Amino acid sequence: MNDAHLHLVVNHFPIIGTIFGLGILIMGQVLRNNTVKNVAYVLFIVAAVFAAFSMYTGEGAEEAVEDMPSVGKQIIHQHEELAENLAILLYVLGTISLVGLYLNIINHAKAKLVSLLAVIVAVIGVFFAKEVGTSGGEIRHTEIRANATVLTEEQNSGTAEKSDND
Repeated sequence: MNDAHLHLVVNHFPIIGTIFGLGILIMGQVLRNNTVKNVAYVLFIVAAVFAAFSMYTGEGAEEAVEDMPSVGKQIIHQHEELAENLAILLYVLGTISLVGLYLNIINHAKAKLVSLLAVIVAVIGVFFAKEVGTSGGEIRHTEIRANATVLTEEQNSGTAEKSDND
């Protein structure tokens, strides 16, 4: 198993974990249930750990695909920049979650404030996670790129020219 394969295995959890964690944290606030909030905090912490694994395997994944046809260094660079921002945000969210988890356990008055801060950071995280996931998918799935129609038309016209010349 190479870094590209490992990257594909671990890179989904920071995205999915952040989305699920946000939903669970909001439900915990609505229900005023610290146990539910704690579940969200644990998800955010695990998402941050998986973000670190994703960043660690990303360089090797880049080396494996950067010279493949229809994969440009620009799209990989864009994905890398977005992923670095998401990773930093998830490290912050993971830290906030550690604090929130601790404050919930000791039943501290500031636990509600930390919970609100976690929701705000998680909402931003979900936005970045969507961007990172989309840019990562675009690396090998050219059909989801914004210019997919243009690329398909160019490829089809190039194919047509080749068959006319045969």
